[in-house]
Amino acid sequence: MDPQGVEGPPGAAGRLPTLSETVHRHGLAARKALGQHFLLDEALCGRIARLAGDLGGRQVLEVGPGPGGLTRALLAAGAGHVHAVELDSRAIAALAELAAAYPGRLTVTEADALKVDPEAMMPAPRRIVANLPYNVGSPLLIGWLARAGAYESMTLMFQQEVAERIVAAPDTEGYGRLAVAAQWRCEAHMVLRLPPGAFSPPPKVWSAVVHLVPHAVQPEPSLARAMERVTAAAFGQRRKMLRGSLKSLGEAEALLAAAGIEPTRRAETLSVAEFEGLARALLARSA
Repeated sequence: MDPQGVEGPPGAAGRLPTLSETVHRHGLAARKALGQHFLLDEALCGRIARLAGDLGGRQVLEVGPGPGGLTRALLAAGAGHVHAVELDSRAIAALAELAAAYPGRLTVTEADALKVDPEAMMPAPRRIVANLPYNVGSPLLIGWLARAGAYESMTLMFQQEVAERIVAAPDTEGYGRLAVAAQWRCEAHMVLRLPPGAFSPPPKVWSAVVHLVPHAVQPEPSLARAMERVTAAAFGQRRKMLRGSLKSLGEAEALLAAAGIEPTRRAETLSVAEFEGLARALLARSA
């Protein structure tokens, strides 16, 4: 590959430096404090972009683009506009080069993604595609799930352990609040696993991409709050039977009876639908 640059992908103007050259030129050594592990394999970046589906005309949020490997792939895949949110000021200049290569199709915001409102940032139809920094992946997902109906889909890379928790089935080791929260609002599937060697620097664990498609009908805020209370209580003391773990909600056995659930069961055995039944029973009791 030409070390001085490569022809830009279709739709790009002029020439772009290689990703490794971009890292070198802008001093973008990955920082552990920011949870950075850069994906510099352009073929893998392109594969992740394709897993997000047809991006034509879509507004796409990317978090933690770093040197811009996935950003390039999203733009080359035809995304209408990519909104990249980057906390690391070192990457801003590198991304500016990419914005110049794709006039009017890339906006870079230097900010903490946990403090950004994607709905205010970009119009519908919206998608999120990101190789998430390890240290903020779960909190970001929880925030996006609360407004899942605002997005067509979310294609997100996590540590494999976190990805497994998102898609975990009842009565398995990884099943917990994160699985219930994600699967209550979305269809969630793990679509790709990547070894440590795919990244620079290599993390100590495998990574995985999860594709989430929000359900057409999303829960009302009052039901969502009840669901949060139920899952927090149930999984907060997951080794206890539900009649014990749900005591903090008051009249646990009556609540379980209203939802048709045996009081001797434990949280990890309940399906997402059963948790919703408990949340509805709790909401009805407080009405």
